Amino acid sequence: MAQQTCDTAGVSLDEVSWLIPHQANVRIIEFTGKKLGMKPEQVIVTVGEHGNTSAASIPLALDAAVRDGRIQHGQKVILVGVGGGFTWGAVLLRF
Repeated sequence: MAQQTCDTAGVSLDEVSWLIPHQANVRIIEFTGKKLGMKPEQVIVTVGEHGNTSAASIPLALDAAVRDGRIQHGQKVILVGVGGGFTWGAVLLRF
Protein backbone atom coordinates (compact mmCIF):
# COMPACT_ATOMS: atom_id res chain seq x y z
CA MET A 1 0.00 0.00 0.00
CA ALA A 2 2.83 2.45 0.81
CA GLN A 3 4.56 1.80 -2.51
CA GLN A 4 1.29 2.16 -4.43
CA THR A 5 0.55 5.44 -2.63
CA CYS A 6 4.00 6.80 -3.50
CA ASP A 7 3.66 5.62 -7.10
CA THR A 8 0.30 7.37 -7.42
CA ALA A 9 1.84 10.59 -6.06
CA GLY A 10 4.89 10.31 -8.31
CA VAL A 11 7.19 10.09 -5.29
CA SER A 12 9.94 7.55 -4.71
CA LEU A 13 10.12 5.89 -1.30
CA ASP A 14 13.69 7.21 -1.20
CA GLU A 15 12.22 10.72 -0.98
CA VAL A 16 10.18 9.85 2.12
CA SER A 17 11.83 10.97 5.35
CA TRP A 18 9.57 9.17 7.82
CA LEU A 19 7.32 6.15 8.09
CA ILE A 20 4.56 6.18 10.67
CA PRO A 21 2.82 2.80 10.67
CA HIS A 22 -0.02 1.59 12.85
CA GLN A 23 1.50 0.98 16.28
CA ALA A 24 0.37 -2.63 16.81
CA ASN A 25 3.66 -4.06 18.08
CA VAL A 26 7.38 -3.49 17.57
CA ARG A 27 7.90 -6.66 15.54
CA ILE A 28 5.34 -5.65 12.92
CA ILE A 29 6.57 -2.05 12.87
CA GLU A 30 10.19 -3.13 12.31
CA PHE A 31 9.14 -5.60 9.60
CA THR A 32 7.14 -2.92 7.79
CA GLY A 33 10.08 -0.50 7.77
CA LYS A 34 12.46 -3.19 6.57
CA LYS A 35 10.06 -4.32 3.84
CA LEU A 36 9.86 -0.73 2.56
CA GLY A 37 13.65 -0.33 2.65
CA MET A 38 13.57 2.34 5.33
CA LYS A 39 16.31 2.72 7.92
CA PRO A 40 15.19 1.89 11.47
CA GLU A 41 15.80 5.51 12.51
CA GLN A 42 13.26 6.65 9.86
CA VAL A 43 10.44 4.66 11.45
CA ILE A 44 8.45 6.37 14.19
CA VAL A 45 7.75 3.94 17.05
CA THR A 46 5.63 4.98 20.04
CA VAL A 47 3.97 1.68 20.92
CA GLY A 48 6.24 1.46 24.00
CA GLU A 49 4.85 4.73 25.36
CA HIS A 50 1.19 4.44 24.37
CA GLY A 51 0.58 0.77 23.62
CA ASN A 52 -1.68 -0.19 20.73
CA THR A 53 -4.24 2.61 20.81
CA SER A 54 -6.05 1.31 17.72
CA ALA A 55 -7.24 4.10 15.42
CA ALA A 56 -5.43 6.75 17.47
CA SER A 57 -1.98 5.15 17.13
CA ILE A 58 -0.90 6.92 13.94
CA PRO A 59 -2.05 10.42 14.99
CA LEU A 60 -0.39 9.94 18.40
CA ALA A 61 2.88 8.85 16.78
CA LEU A 62 2.74 11.77 14.34
CA ASP A 63 2.15 14.21 17.19
CA ALA A 64 5.05 12.77 19.22
CA ALA A 65 7.46 13.02 16.28
CA VAL A 66 6.45 16.61 15.53
CA ARG A 67 6.67 17.67 19.17
CA ASP A 68 10.12 16.14 19.68
CA GLY A 69 11.42 17.76 16.49
CA ARG A 70 12.05 14.69 14.37
CA ILE A 71 9.57 15.68 11.69
CA GLN A 72 10.50 19.00 10.11
CA HIS A 73 8.72 21.37 7.72
CA GLY A 74 8.92 20.18 4.11
CA GLN A 75 9.66 16.53 4.86
CA LYS A 76 7.59 13.78 3.29
CA VAL A 77 5.92 11.39 5.71
CA ILE A 78 4.00 8.23 4.89
CA LEU A 79 1.31 7.03 7.28
CA VAL A 80 0.31 3.38 6.93
CA GLY A 81 -2.66 1.85 8.72
CA VAL A 82 -4.22 -1.58 8.94
CA GLY A 83 -7.44 -2.81 10.47
CA GLY A 84 -9.48 -5.91 11.01
CA GLY A 85 -10.01 -8.20 8.06
CA PHE A 86 -8.71 -6.88 4.77
CA THR A 87 -8.63 -3.21 5.71
CA TRP A 88 -5.59 -1.03 5.05
CA GLY A 89 -4.65 2.40 3.80
CA ALA A 90 -1.81 4.85 3.41
CA VAL A 91 -1.41 8.61 3.19
CA LEU A 92 1.62 10.47 1.88
CA LEU A 93 1.98 14.02 3.12
CA ARG A 94 4.47 16.83 3.00
CA PHE A 95 4.66 18.31 6.46
